[in-house]
Amino acid sequence: MNEIQLHNISKTYNPGLFKKKVEAVRDLSFDVRQGEVFGLIGPNGAGKSTTIRMLLGLIRPGGGTIHFRGQPLSATEMQRHTGYLPENPYLYDHLNLRELLHFCGRTSGLDSKFIVERGQMLMTKLNLTAVQKRPLRTFSKGMLQRAGICFALLHDPSVVILDEPMSGLDPIGRKMVFDLVMELKSEGKTIFFCSHILNDVERLCDRIGLIHQGRLLRLFERQDFIQHEGVKVFLQLESLSSDQQQGVQRLGGKIRPDGSGWLLAVPEQNYHGINNYLEQQQLVVSGCRSEWASLEELFMQIIEEAA
Repeated sequence: MNEIQLHNISKTYNPGLFKKKVEAVRDLSFDVRQGEVFGLIGPNGAGKSTTIRMLLGLIRPGGGTIHFRGQPLSATEMQRHTGYLPENPYLYDHLNLRELLHFCGRTSGLDSKFIVERGQMLMTKLNLTAVQKRPLRTFSKGMLQRAGICFALLHDPSVVILDEPMSGLDPIGRKMVFDLVMELKSEGKTIFFCSHILNDVERLCDRIGLIHQGRLLRLFERQDFIQHEGVKVFLQLESLSSDQQQGVQRLGGKIRPDGSGWLLAVPEQNYHGINNYLEQQQLVVSGCRSEWASLEELFMQIIEEAA
């Protein structure tokens, strides 16, 4: 079941008199399924943050439709069920973290006992218990980022939207956030996030959308870049006809486009059969590699093709 659906969303900004309008998002369509981790990636200025703001009802799309749980988007309904971490969270820096969570929780109508219990649990998970009484203005960037995550998750939302959640975090902080996201997923929550750290996106996400200049260029499933179990050999082939593609697949090989040629994953137990087939077909092996694909490699390839 789809939690969020975007259909042909567009957004154009008017920067001012005599200035050219900026088309931030153009005919963008994708869906986010209930209980999955969906990642949105793209270069700076691709339209990721604009897309998030439209999802939250903070700005209106110039065209297209957004549905939340099958109904036209209602900002109030969406925000009630959603926890949001912006790329640069602004927190009241004269309060300490415990005061901030209590203030925001009570403003949102949460019970005081729930706020204390939930806040302590989140601070423990994100290693902020020892600094909960320190003013937020004394926090480092990474600590503020983790405090922002506590703030976003305080009301136990069923949908979590994170814009650059790993920004400013050291490896220990990234591990904490990674574990927390996986725990949220295990609880059946839906996570939508943007990040420039492609290694984290690759490890966390069930599906990934790549946008460039406001358009969706590619939607990745996990099998597009994960390694194939039992495969130790990846061969680069210059060309494959449709019949030859079917032939190597019948023998247990997996293929995908690779630049101007093809990449063939050869399972260890099928190596001899596939090798004999390649010789019979007089197919040229131009090289080999140690991996099926990395998200960074696919990202760069698609962006270069689009440019």
